[in-house]
Amino acid sequence: MKAPKKINYSEDVDILTIQLSNKKIDDSYETENSVVSVDESGEPVLLEIFHASKFLKELGKVIPKRVQQEVWAQTPVSITHQIRK
Repeated sequence: MKAPKKINYSEDVDILTIQLSNKKIDDSYETENSVVSVDESGEPVLLEIFHASKFLKELGKVIPKRVQQEVWAQTPVSITHQIRK
């Protein structure tokens, strides 16, 4: 999987948006805490995570620190806001 093209955090609504590709969105699927938008072949294009600060805090508890460091060190991303934990 290619690295995300853009990561954006909106502090006022606590939503993390991860743009996975520049393809045209064909459909979106909503769960309780997220929306996944896909292209016409069903490949994810955009991921929106609601209650992002809680999600990231919980995610940090289950992914080993070593893996977190490897992934974030190799992922060129643009974060427009600081995420508070």
